[in-house]
Amino acid sequence: MRPRQVTVLGENVADAFAEPGGAPHQMTLRVLPGGGPANTAVALARLGTPARFLTRLSDDAFGRLFREHLEASGVDLSDAVRAAEPSTLAIAEVDADGQATYSFHAQGTADWQWTGSELAAVDVSATTCVHTGSLALVREPGAAVVEKFLDAASAQATVSIDPNVRPLLVDPGVYRDRLARWCALADLLRLSEDDLEVLLPGTPPDRACDIWHETGVRLVVVTRGANGALASLDGERVTVPAPRTEVVDTVGAGDSFTAGLLHHLGERGLLGGRLSRLRPDDVAEACRFAVRVAALTCTVAGPNPPWSAQLREPTAPGHERAV
Repeated sequence: MRPRQVTVLGENVADAFAEPGGAPHQMTLRVLPGGGPANTAVALARLGTPARFLTRLSDDAFGRLFREHLEASGVDLSDAVRAAEPSTLAIAEVDADGQATYSFHAQGTADWQWTGSELAAVDVSATTCVHTGSLALVREPGAAVVEKFLDAASAQATVSIDPNVRPLLVDPGVYRDRLARWCALADLLRLSEDDLEVLLPGTPPDRACDIWHETGVRLVVVTRGANGALASLDGERVTVPAPRTEVVDTVGAGDSFTAGLLHHLGERGLLGGRLSRLRPDDVAEACRFAVRVAALTCTVAGPNPPWSAQLREPTAPGHERAV
């Protein structure tokens, strides 16, 4: 079964990586198109899911880079907004283990300026799932508009949320204050262990899943780096190990995991509505596929998710690392 359309809503971010060498007292930056929702939309399209991206694209140099990258990957930008504001920039520093930390230049940029009229005209009748998260849900003035859109879309589409917490840019209390509302809106909540520690400090993943089920979300997936993933469907737990992978960096791995999960569920006709036909075995199979997608993303520099043909190739040996 060919998966139906998934609509992704959120930001693009120019990920700038410092390059070695160059003249003394100068820095060379290599800029790659990124941003959590954008990465997810790209990964979905490359896997073969019709992916529409609701985003606000600047006409600056970074905005043109984003558009070229998204269109080359097959992402539908027919409902993207042409924005007058500048693009968001993140300076990424990658450590010896491939883990990235970021400093953001995001004040007044295009991604957070959603208006009600921009999203009110969007037709979701052909959409089986709406996915969003990251900064789009917490940066004003657009965050409230995005929540309202999700509420309306949930009448017919599965709602998927990835908080992708950025505590250096947004006070963690903002995420904590809104999380219960998101769980009431969402059918699927995907987050990392790092996100969990910020949102519910000191809480074991099993207990966190139960807390979030109580506020309304049916499927919770916690990605655990080298330990794979833990999923909970209405309290029934599934664990999936991480494949062994030669890691270049982990940028975009979580976004690729989410795309792999949604693609696999959609390909089997399990997205749409409240996930009423989903069973634990379906979740386990989808998570196994998703960790492979994430692992392949870790084998290349930057947020560069695999194409569907690459999933048919054997996984390279190496050390287990992140989703």
